[in-house]
Amino acid sequence: MSAIHIIHENHEWSQPLFEALWQRGAAFVDWHMGAGLLDLNRAPPAGVFYNRMSASSHTRGHRYSPEYTGAVLTWLESHGAQVINPAEALRLELSKVAQYQALQAFGVRTPRTFAALGRDAIVKAAGQFDGEFITKHNRAGKGLGVKLFRSTEALVSYVDGPEFEPSVDGITLVQHYIKAPTPHITRVEFVGGKLMYAVKVDTSEGFELCPADVCAVADAFCPSGEAAGEKFEIIDRFNHELVPRYEALLQKHGIGVAAFEFITDEHGQAYTYDINTNTNYNARAEARVQVSGMNTLAAFLAEQLDRAACCSAERVAA
Repeated sequence: MSAIHIIHENHEWSQPLFEALWQRGAAFVDWHMGAGLLDLNRAPPAGVFYNRMSASSHTRGHRYSPEYTGAVLTWLESHGAQVINPAEALRLELSKVAQYQALQAFGVRTPRTFAALGRDAIVKAAGQFDGEFITKHNRAGKGLGVKLFRSTEALVSYVDGPEFEPSVDGITLVQHYIKAPTPHITRVEFVGGKLMYAVKVDTSEGFELCPADVCAVADAFCPSGEAAGEKFEIIDRFNHELVPRYEALLQKHGIGVAAFEFITDEHGQAYTYDINTNTNYNARAEARVQVSGMNTLAAFLAEQLDRAACCSAERVAA
């Protein structure tokens, strides 16, 4: 039977989507990438495939899930399967270096950033900044590795100390610290490659999320975290010059579902610092304005499945 195949590694994050699909009566299959066995000599099952693999999977005991997902996506695409967020989306999800190059290609401003491999390179990169700077993991998610430093000496103490945690891919980013006039960032959500809504995120109780004054660190501050509902406020009639550039980037890279995060400095300059192709939504924030990201996503996936079934039937008839 033709179905929507959900490729992921986090049941907690994916359960709201499963429920939205179930409520619509849409057939779906749970493809959890924590383990797997792929027969390369067989063709994929019928349907459409939605990839929502996360860059932070290794923090949940799924160190090689992204690599396995890459193999699955290569197999699917080699057979001409319809993949929403294909291998190119996974490539961007797993590398902020790749994200920044993609953003810059569309004229989107990103913070000045150095990619460093090894202790000496990290320290050397820090010396390129006159003021405050941050470190973060290249392969991240959940704000992994984000630390604020006001001097190279402070960074050296951190890198040489027991608290230093390298990125899972070995690449540490050293980045200009963007000082925002107010403690918030903006997250812009897209479904079907088109703007769904934007969210103002209060960052006043933590740091490890973005290059802002203070950003959220723990899972409690993830958009899907119920306890963090008041930290997320959906912006009414969001209109920004970045939106068409984001949409053009998604179209270029064949990405259907994603979120972008940007911060605005004291001079009104916007800096985009993250593309998230495994996006989640905050139900409490949505309830206040009576919208549902997961319902919108479920409707999009169901529509894609219907179109795929229709095209298949037309080919058979021909």
